[in-house]
Amino acid sequence: MTGPRGRERRSTQVADLEKTPLWRPDEQRVRGSNLYRFMEWLRQQGQGSFADYASLHAWSVRQSAAFWSALWDFAEVRSSCKGGTVLEDGERMPGARWFPEARLNFAENLLRRRDPGVALIYQGENGVRRNMTFEELHQATSRMAQALDDAGLKPGDRVAAVVANTPESVVAMLATAALGGVWSSCSPDFGIDGILERFGQIEPTVLLVSDSHWYKGRSHDGMRRLPTLMAGLPSVQRTVLVPYPTAQDSAHDALPPGAQWLDEFLAPFAPGALSFRQLPFDHPLYILFSSGTTGKPKCIVHGAGGTLLQHLKEHRLHSDVRPDDRVFYFTTCGWMMWNWLVSALASEAALVLYDGSPLHPTEEVLFDLARDTRITHFGTSARYVDAVRKAGLRPRHSHPLEDLRVILSTGSPLSPEAFSYVYEEVKADVQLASISGGTDIVSCFALGNPMGPVWSGELQVPGLGMSVAVYDPEGRELVGEKGELVCTAPFPSMPVQFWNDADGARYRAAYFERYPGIWHHGDYAEVTEHGGLIIHGRSDATLNPGGVRVGTAEIYRQVERFEEILESVTVEQEFGGSTRIVLFVRLRPGCELDQNLVQQIRSTIRANTSSHHVPAKVVAVDDIPRTKSGKISELAVRNALHGRPVNNLSALENPQALEEFRHRAELAD
Repeated sequence: MTGPRGRERRSTQVADLEKTPLWRPDEQRVRGSNLYRFMEWLRQQGQGSFADYASLHAWSVRQSAAFWSALWDFAEVRSSCKGGTVLEDGERMPGARWFPEARLNFAENLLRRRDPGVALIYQGENGVRRNMTFEELHQATSRMAQALDDAGLKPGDRVAAVVANTPESVVAMLATAALGGVWSSCSPDFGIDGILERFGQIEPTVLLVSDSHWYKGRSHDGMRRLPTLMAGLPSVQRTVLVPYPTAQDSAHDALPPGAQWLDEFLAPFAPGALSFRQLPFDHPLYILFSSGTTGKPKCIVHGAGGTLLQHLKEHRLHSDVRPDDRVFYFTTCGWMMWNWLVSALASEAALVLYDGSPLHPTEEVLFDLARDTRITHFGTSARYVDAVRKAGLRPRHSHPLEDLRVILSTGSPLSPEAFSYVYEEVKADVQLASISGGTDIVSCFALGNPMGPVWSGELQVPGLGMSVAVYDPEGRELVGEKGELVCTAPFPSMPVQFWNDADGARYRAAYFERYPGIWHHGDYAEVTEHGGLIIHGRSDATLNPGGVRVGTAEIYRQVERFEEILESVTVEQEFGGSTRIVLFVRLRPGCELDQNLVQQIRSTIRANTSSHHVPAKVVAVDDIPRTKSGKISELAVRNALHGRPVNNLSALENPQALEEFRHRAELAD
């Protein structure tokens, strides 16, 4: 429905929804959840009796060592030694150490099953589908681990992977972790400079590269870049080319000297017993990278134990993942959600892997996948939900999704319209968990609660064991007001270090400079009356017209109501000795940004936020720059708008879009 009258009606509907939950689990679902079982288990262990999530969370923060130790036992973490000390130097942040005496292996915990049950379900955009059982996954990991060991991989050595989201990538990561190596990956759509900017810093000894990948209906060659990658990474001692899954095996092309195909790399080794090296709790497991849109990407090192415990908690307790569930997240190997997804193996669930475009050949491709593979947990981004909403998809009527229990969304704030769409047009009886955290912690600060209600526009709860708060500039805690998202106590998945940051100065500057001794995450957020959170955007993209802070997500929530607008980006423009808000919109084909639409946009923003949020200018563009993980890059737009250089263009999926924001005549007055 278009026009002011229709928009006013839609806004009223959203306001009505916010008075009552969109969804509340029934008693059977509550009592059947892992979270309820955990609370009962704690009671039986004499740890306490908890009436609801709020009381459990309060205990998990107040008695954090007891909580994380209990989680270890409840989740049956496999280790050669847990140790008697849970938290050492717990008053220091950074500096606290979790389970300092423990010895464990990350891969051993993910490969706890070895049976004919399905472990991996893969589908590529090219239509190829493959399944792998837990037994086959164990055997494939055994061969890969033997090959890496034969290649000389030692604990702490880095394996760099430019790979598609295929079973071979999961196997290679597990084999690396089994040996104590450090896994670092990015997706094949990264440019050469972006890959070298990342992997050049960490000096890998093994390089894995997909020979191709599919996206938007065609195959993209990855082999032509191989000589340049090998030349740019002189530390690499072994380069392995991984074939992309196709309907038929084809003959291998010749490779540059020093490289070999995966089947040749594995040929000398037969499946056998896997030996899992027992390593310290904080032994490096992953190196993830910041987006790199504001400077050289930071190399963030995550430990095996902290990653494992956090993901076990987030999957089992917050997402209610159970054995034989089928967990899907639309992601590439260049986004932390891939690492998060793979950990679902530790909960004895199957992974559903998809590689390709989520909207090709039709917008229904992922819902087809969910139906055909009986997905129980469907993970995606807010941008995808908005795209299928505006495309008019109604999966509730076209795709029976009887197995689907949980929908997860992250990457950017999920609008109230998107919340309503999920319950009206996807599935009415589903837990919609908007989650938020980041690469910095390879996990989440706020997640779902399978025992509690879903409120429109809100992230359900802060994570267990996470002392989350919102601070004002002076460090005072806020409730019901916007401020800086912080964490006031240590947690296991804090980064072990930044690579090449021997004295920790860059690490401390990134998270602890704003509030000493307090983790400052960089999100502009709000704690709600329901005990949930609303994320209003990144702090470094927050607008400040006339000295009033405005979160960009507050504006996007209003703009997303317009069917004429596919997506938008808003930034602050320096103008006339002050600043003003400029809104750029990408329109649906056939729509025009006339004065009537501009006025409707401004009126809607003013009516539902404040006069400070109203853009001074609304400008149409054909495209908006996004990072490789699909996040709109407000900082890149702001720099282009002001004629400033944009660092690390290779971090962007579509850097050419920036040209639309330079030298705009509409912004000269």
